[in-house]
Amino acid sequence: MLDESLLDDPEALARADRRGLLRGAAEAGARVRTAARHAAEAGVAELNPEGRPRAVLVAGPGTAAAGVADLVAALAGASAPVTRLRPTGVAAAAGAMRWALPGWAGSVDLLLIVTADGSEPGLALLAEQAYRHGVTVVAVAPRRSPLSEAVDGTHGLVVPMAAAPHEPYEETQAAGPGALWALFTPLLALLDRVGLVDAPADELQRIADRLDRTAERCGPAIATYSNPAKTLAAELADMLPIVWTEGAAAAPAGRRFATVLAELAGRPALVAELPEALPAHGTLLAGDLAAGANPDDFFRDRVEEPQSLRAHVVLLRDGSAAGLSAAPAARELALSHEAPMSEIEPEEGSDLENLAELLAVTDFAAVYLSLATGGDA
Repeated sequence: MLDESLLDDPEALARADRRGLLRGAAEAGARVRTAARHAAEAGVAELNPEGRPRAVLVAGPGTAAAGVADLVAALAGASAPVTRLRPTGVAAAAGAMRWALPGWAGSVDLLLIVTADGSEPGLALLAEQAYRHGVTVVAVAPRRSPLSEAVDGTHGLVVPMAAAPHEPYEETQAAGPGALWALFTPLLALLDRVGLVDAPADELQRIADRLDRTAERCGPAIATYSNPAKTLAAELADMLPIVWTEGAAAAPAGRRFATVLAELAGRPALVAELPEALPAHGTLLAGDLAAGANPDDFFRDRVEEPQSLRAHVVLLRDGSAAGLSAAPAARELALSHEAPMSEIEPEEGSDLENLAELLAVTDFAAVYLSLATGGDA
């Protein structure tokens, strides 16, 4: 059960936030600036590629690598195929995980290795394998980590992962807000250099500025009634989030929202893109999860018998659909089944700025939901 009083008590939120998740979300803009500087110092801007890579491979452990791979695919997929290399072995033991290149990988391909740890021996072995096959390797990993030492110089290019701006907190959650931007920003600079994504230095600065503005709107000192992230967290209390997305930037943001809801708040969520979401989830909204199904029993014991889970639609849009939008049909479908709906749409800007705002709002919402339901205990 969500403690709504906690949402409007910044001091109580700070005490409940033992993992520094709110700080990680608030410092996302600073992480982008630091990561962009690290990329420049590592020599990304001086690279002289001989053309676009044939394919981009992304490897790394857990949800961090999965999220980065999804974002890279969404942004560069039209220019080059993006494949996430999934680990094999015993996931519970990091040292047992292994990654392998596909047989076709060669000198015209690019391997991106991302990790917030850097101690996974399987990634160092992957970098060695890529070097033998002539694959270009770029790694983003903590400075002075085993992976950085294995890759730097001989086997590829290493960009040090941007650490949290303030100590003693160093975010360790793979799906944490700050960690995502620390790993993803250097890859944006690299992909801009090889011609797969339009993300020059000034665009990275605009992304950081948008993240800062969003953090101001969604911060713990802003009351729930004017805070989109707190409002969304309160609306999702005791509900099953049904996340619908519209637009190329909104799609990966919706999938990441489901990831952080599960990892940080322990809350399952379903995700689909419009317009396919309407037939895919129409029957679901009409079933037992519908708000109108089995109306709340007046005589139910509110303590011993909690309210049944109900569907709540969250519509994320990046503003690119214009007159071809399926949003009106989505609203009509939700209304016809009495399903509550929340909508988030960023202010005008580039695709990357819009993506940054959607990620920031939903990250904050997942953190608030985690804290207000005791998920950070």
